[in-house]
Amino acid sequence: MFIRHLAAEGAPVVAVDADINQHLGAALGLDEAEAAALPAMGEHLPLIKDYLRGANPRIASAETMIKTTPPGAGSRLLRVCEDNPVYDACARPVELDGGAVRLMVTGPFTDADLGVACYHSKTGAVELCLNHLVDGPGEYVVVDMTAGSDSFASGMFTRFDITFLVAEPTRKGVSVYRQYKEYARDFDVVLKVVGNKVQGPDDLDFLRAEVGDDLLVTVGHSDWVRAMEKGRPPRLSLLEEPNRHALRLLHTTVDATYPLRDAERYTRQMVHFHLKNARSWGNERTGADLAAQVDPDFVLGERATASA
Repeated sequence: MFIRHLAAEGAPVVAVDADINQHLGAALGLDEAEAAALPAMGEHLPLIKDYLRGANPRIASAETMIKTTPPGAGSRLLRVCEDNPVYDACARPVELDGGAVRLMVTGPFTDADLGVACYHSKTGAVELCLNHLVDGPGEYVVVDMTAGSDSFASGMFTRFDITFLVAEPTRKGVSVYRQYKEYARDFDVVLKVVGNKVQGPDDLDFLRAEVGDDLLVTVGHSDWVRAMEKGRPPRLSLLEEPNRHALRLLHTTVDATYPLRDAERYTRQMVHFHLKNARSWGNERTGADLAAQVDPDFVLGERATASA
């Protein structure tokens, strides 16, 4: 719904489905065949690595890049509003309510993966792209991630200006919030809760008591959502006004975080997780000292320049 709202506002959006359950395409109105035909980012990982590596002298080959490899001088960076080989291979335009978004997906967890891979191997391409992505004010990258502690199997949870955690007014719903907040507290993650399926004052009071000031807004019953889930999405303008208000509040809250960005902290966290992965498995897997890929003088931000 938030992606639809941004598209209706005419904002440039890159939408990424990085959830183990790949439903974002369908939620944006694609039929089953269209959603199944979306290219999986992991299947294009060699192309992604080769493009992002660019002319970075610290990276000997694309084969030595792992999901946490940070950019440096000579790397190619991704922008929201541009055409590049990564988008050509992995993104597809989806028209929504008079606007359009670029949709990218990790791809489903298949039978071939069972017993030989964890789902986080699928999200490695997403993390690598986010590590090389520079977005400006009024541009949006919306990533649907797996809820709960699974998000902390990589450093991807630190890649965002703000994280919205959707929580139902139940003990289970708020337990996921508490777990996420505890894991994220040492990384300055901005976290806000969106109460979902809130039916009355009792539900609202429960969420307020459990999550406090982190509760941003709530969403209640919606005939619009019910129609969307049946594959017959109405125009967004027909969404109930309380729920439209919730989307507008998400939008203004996201925009308010942009001026607070700390590019040096963002880059430092990227390097932290890269060195952690290098020591635990990356060096052995690639046969290279991946710590040498870190460019100590590079900071990823609006002023960062990309290789041609």
